[in-house]
Amino acid sequence: MSDSDVLVEIKDLWIEGRSDETWNPIINGASMTLKRGEVLGLIGESGAGKSTLGLAAMGFTRDGVRISSGDVKFDGIDLVNASAAVKRELLGKRIAYVAQSAAASFNPAHKLIDQHTEAPVQHGVSSRSDSQADGIELYDRLRLPNPDEIGFRYPHQVSGGQLQRAMTAMAMACRPDLIIFDEPTTALDVTTQIEVLASIRDIVEQFDTAAIYITHDLAVVAQMADRIKVLLKGDEVEESDTRSMLLNPQEEYTKSLWAVRSFQRDQKPVAATDATPVISVKNVTAAYGKVPVLYDVSFDIHAGRTVAVVGESGSGKSTTARCITGLLPPLKGHIEFNGETLPLDYRKRNKMQLRQAQMIYQMADTALNPRKKIGEIIGRPVEFYMGLTGAKKRERVRALLDEIELEPDQFIDRLPSELSGGQKQRVGIARALAAEPQFIICDEVTSALDQLVAEGILKLLAKLQDELDLAYMFITHDLATVKSIADEVVVMKDGRVVEAGPKEEMFQPPHHAYTDLLLSSVPEMDPDWLTNLLSERGVENIGDAAVDKM
Repeated sequence: MSDSDVLVEIKDLWIEGRSDETWNPIINGASMTLKRGEVLGLIGESGAGKSTLGLAAMGFTRDGVRISSGDVKFDGIDLVNASAAVKRELLGKRIAYVAQSAAASFNPAHKLIDQHTEAPVQHGVSSRSDSQADGIELYDRLRLPNPDEIGFRYPHQVSGGQLQRAMTAMAMACRPDLIIFDEPTTALDVTTQIEVLASIRDIVEQFDTAAIYITHDLAVVAQMADRIKVLLKGDEVEESDTRSMLLNPQEEYTKSLWAVRSFQRDQKPVAATDATPVISVKNVTAAYGKVPVLYDVSFDIHAGRTVAVVGESGSGKSTTARCITGLLPPLKGHIEFNGETLPLDYRKRNKMQLRQAQMIYQMADTALNPRKKIGEIIGRPVEFYMGLTGAKKRERVRALLDEIELEPDQFIDRLPSELSGGQKQRVGIARALAAEPQFIICDEVTSALDQLVAEGILKLLAKLQDELDLAYMFITHDLATVKSIADEVVVMKDGRVVEAGPKEEMFQPPHHAYTDLLLSSVPEMDPDWLTNLLSERGVENIGDAAVDKM
């Protein structure tokens, strides 16, 4: 490898984070070289330092974090000592970043296309009109619906998966030399994930772009990366080319990553048809303004059971949850709790009705008040629903932190900004448990977690369900999670239920065409899987393949 091929070079990098008045290590002497056009996968569990190292490759650290020693060079430029003006010229133009949480990264006051054109115009790459046209082309390549008009919506007017694709398009606007992908497909369903992965890989190859791909999904990184680096608590565990890493990992920690997702719940007896469901969705039709989004949706959830609701981004999964909680009153139909019809609007429900249905949100970054400490966030429902105050409230909060495997002394007085993405999601789980509900909606509750932590959370949720006889609605695009924890499955598409039944039946053929598409789109731990799938479906545009199969 010649020096001219090297784009990013990191040597003996040490990074620290500040807690109170103490600086604690985050990255411990990491080194890394990235060539032009090469993709490096960074993997490891939550808190391993993946995102911190990825950001450092841009010469950037978050508030309360500093580079204490070491070198970071981009195309020969010393980013550790570079001036703010030099970094401003690079960031957005030659170096781009795709964040894990698009919802927390877009400006809610501006339309998507306006935010897309900002970097190309400011850096003099293209005019606004040319940048806008290019944005529409990128939206189309990333298979966003209605690419000609979706950019003229505000961030809150598109789904989480659509927003993530819009952010990927925005990062590509200046055709940068380096893109940092920080969990870019976390919020995407499996069919959309394929399209985005294929598009990312195509653009990286076409424009000889180097990329750092941060993820906890090993099957995804197998499709994207030329090399893989494994991190654990800021330490480098091992690094090698992707095929060697998959076939023969050397370190025990890496082997443990490869062996995860072994958890399978014991099969429970089928719910009695004459038992009263905890939650019953009856012929619900709903709309956002004048735009219909749900059509005659019906299903039941019984005590002690988990119903997984699956489908692509925008299929109506989260909207159904909003109807159940009363955040979006249906136009038709109704919701029953233990046989009692609930008021459609949450503001008309009493405290007991509110308490019994809790929700864990998909985007932990936007679901937690950034100005409140963790103890206050969890303590609020403890006080509101359970009437506990003072020492008793704090004791209950500590117990909840123990339940979600966060050390109380270490986390109770932290702010959300001081937690990793996975830790924030676990705080969301504790907040839902604080009300001691009968029914919990888990909206992509493990999507932000690495596979080791996700398995622990699934075990925790299963344990709590068995102990408390909880009913779960588990919204997810991860079919491995469905197989692990679900009793029944509801498949949604375009606001309708297309198939429903016990898990064992749903994973056995014959399937509805759309269910078959979902099942065939789950990535495998094979570097050739995506290439082979595209070839099998016989079209250049994987989105067209999806349409053909339905």
